[in-house]
Amino acid sequence: MTPLVLVALLAIVFMLRGKGHPEQAPAMPAAMLDGGSIDFAQPKGRVRLVNFWSTSCGPCLRGMPALTQTYRRYHDRGFDVVAVAMSYDAPDQVQAYARREALPFRVGFDPVGALAHAFGGVRATPTSYLIDGQGRIVKRIIGTPDHAALEALIDALLPAGH
Repeated sequence: MTPLVLVALLAIVFMLRGKGHPEQAPAMPAAMLDGGSIDFAQPKGRVRLVNFWSTSCGPCLRGMPALTQTYRRYHDRGFDVVAVAMSYDAPDQVQAYARREALPFRVGFDPVGALAHAFGGVRATPTSYLIDGQGRIVKRIIGTPDHAALEALIDALLPAGH
């Protein structure tokens, strides 16, 4: 990537952040289907896309292959995807879908809606949050992401590729 392109992408990132500092991701552990948990405010230097979704949401399910591709493209550079199922989703349905589709990223659930509330009140699915390596929310995306624009942001936030 040329220095001019990198400067342009960084300018886009900062313009999209709006005025002042971006909002910090909530310091709240999220339960993962693998038995662990994630604290989104402590990304340990990794850029993360948190995707709120539901097994009953057609656009969410249609968007999972693109999220999988984005994850695979950037994971080795320090990017993660975490798919968080909404409170109205049955954990067994979420687990069955994740297993059937062999989702390569971590999948969690929000059994009482506390995490969706902590992120500002997620009301529509899919809703995604791009979080930088310091735990700041860089971008909120309601609906299916424009993956070209999303990947440009991810590219600008990550160290130079291999």
